[in-house]
Amino acid sequence: MSGELEDGLQEGPPIWAIFGDLMTGLVGVFVLLLIWTLGFQLELAKSLEQAEAQREVEQQRRQVLEQALAAPLASGRVTLRDGRIGISGSVLFDLNSDQLQAEGRELLASLVAPLQLYVEENDQLLMVSGFTDDLPIQQGNLQFSDNWELSAQRALTVTRALIEAGMPADRVFAAAFGDQQPVAGNRDEAGRARNRRVEMAPVPRVSQGAE
Repeated sequence: MSGELEDGLQEGPPIWAIFGDLMTGLVGVFVLLLIWTLGFQLELAKSLEQAEAQREVEQQRRQVLEQALAAPLASGRVTLRDGRIGISGSVLFDLNSDQLQAEGRELLASLVAPLQLYVEENDQLLMVSGFTDDLPIQQGNLQFSDNWELSAQRALTVTRALIEAGMPADRVFAAAFGDQQPVAGNRDEAGRARNRRVEMAPVPRVSQGAE
């Protein structure tokens, strides 16, 4: 009888063996979690390094552009904000006109060389954008129906002037914003004068294979 009882007790594995298997499994799970955590941290560190490198590149590009535009910036005829080069409309055009003034054409010609170098080195395009204040086109003006048309024609005029001065045609394009993107209030003449402007901004070049 006692022999049968002893045989029955010895049929299952000892308790220490079960505990050992359990610990082995827990250690395995811990190792997997540790490997996943280390991998995640490495990927995060890599992403942060890439983001920091991209910020440094962008900062260097802006510094290069500022150096190239040092003279017109110092004269106050050009502004540079968030990578956008702004030129007052009064420097380029008479009121409600799309014909370049001599001073404006000279200024644009002086900007072509540094702008061309900048966009080609960074494989970018130059977007020329026209903006107006919110005053409606004067009655009797048969050339432009509204501010959208005026801003579009001014952007095209500046684009053509840049190309004539040496900017490759495949590196520049025009855009019109009318009075929809003011940089100042239109409550007084000073604010409206700031809003009547043309901006030039480097933008990414879309690859030919992109969908």
